[in-house]
Amino acid sequence: MSAAAPTGGGLWRVATTIAWRSLHTYVRRADLFVPSLVFPLIFLASFAGGLSALGSVPGFHFPAGYTAFQFVFVLCQSAMFSGLFTGFTLAFDFESGFARRLMLAAEDRRGIALGYALVALTRAAITFAVVTPVALVAGMRITGDGVDIVGLYGLAALLVLVGYGWAAGVAFRFRSIQAGPLMQTPVFLILFLAPVYVPLGLLKGWIHAVANVNPATAFLDAGRGLISGAHNHTALAFVCAIALILLFLVWLLRGLRAAEGAG
Repeated sequence: MSAAAPTGGGLWRVATTIAWRSLHTYVRRADLFVPSLVFPLIFLASFAGGLSALGSVPGFHFPAGYTAFQFVFVLCQSAMFSGLFTGFTLAFDFESGFARRLMLAAEDRRGIALGYALVALTRAAITFAVVTPVALVAGMRITGDGVDIVGLYGLAALLVLVGYGWAAGVAFRFRSIQAGPLMQTPVFLILFLAPVYVPLGLLKGWIHAVANVNPATAFLDAGRGLISGAHNHTALAFVCAIALILLFLVWLLRGLRAAEGAG
């Protein structure tokens, strides 16, 4: 879908124009919309269903059950991927020329970065709204209270911004979808070198050492603690997420300056 670049206006006008245009395109294109919903459901079915026997291994104790244990991973993965794929959209918009017109037309170019951040958060909200009921129908139990669940989805929202901050910084620097592998490889590594299938205490060897210092471990532990009501590393996870957002905000804004300099 083509759209004219917004002219004039401040940060919020630019941001909302971009968000509306990108989300309108997203929900109208099945090749974008359907995979973003299908992939989390496949992971949920594969991990929570196909690997459910892992919930009975010695030493595995999780009050809410294995489906909830894996749902937290799928939620965190979906959150970071929503940010990551929005970075892909930004890179594609540079290739198509739309983002370059934005750079010329926008008075406050930070609104461009903010607009795509709003897109990432809204995409994630749509995915969460589909995956959560499916998990509940599949038998997921939630033993945390309402405050815990708000905390769980609040953490997921922060992870959207973590994924987006990294990917958008890359997109602004390279301005090409060819940079996609550079965007996605670190996200895959940080997620899958964490305790995905069993708790950290059951991991052995080098994977335990890596997972022990991986910030994604804190995210998963905190999310699983919130959904079960048995808090674990909650404060650490929020501190890590906010620290990464601030770090990637600097990365993103410097990338924006690079894009401005490239013309």
